[in-house]
Amino acid sequence: MADNKTVRVDKFLWSVRIFKTRSMASEACRRGKVIINNIQAKPSRIVSRNDIIIIKKLPGIYTYKVIAPLEKRIAPKMIADFIEDITPEEEKTKLYIKNSLANGYRQKGTGRPTKKERRHINKLKSDLKHL
Repeated sequence: MADNKTVRVDKFLWSVRIFKTRSMASEACRRGKVIINNIQAKPSRIVSRNDIIIIKKLPGIYTYKVIAPLEKRIAPKMIADFIEDITPEEEKTKLYIKNSLANGYRQKGTGRPTKKERRHINKLKSDLKHL
């Protein structure tokens, strides 16, 4: 593994698939949404073993621990060898709630919503926007 390599934080976040592109990772760093060991990180900040990375992505704040620095993008199945997700359950619940409400979650096999159900879903969505 790449234990002693120096890896930029934007490249690392891209390689472990937290961000879709490296430029998105760099932009998040520039906007102050990436924190390493309680210090705001620039895209060129070096990541080392056992660093704690906090990423502010709506609707929650995600926390990761670096197991080993990594330079090249890897398969999703191998990510657990390089980074550990230590995000609290409350933050994961926020993401689940956002995703289920955004699509108007329905049980599989129930078909499309009726006109009455659609009005009810739209009312719920508009009420949530005003909170």
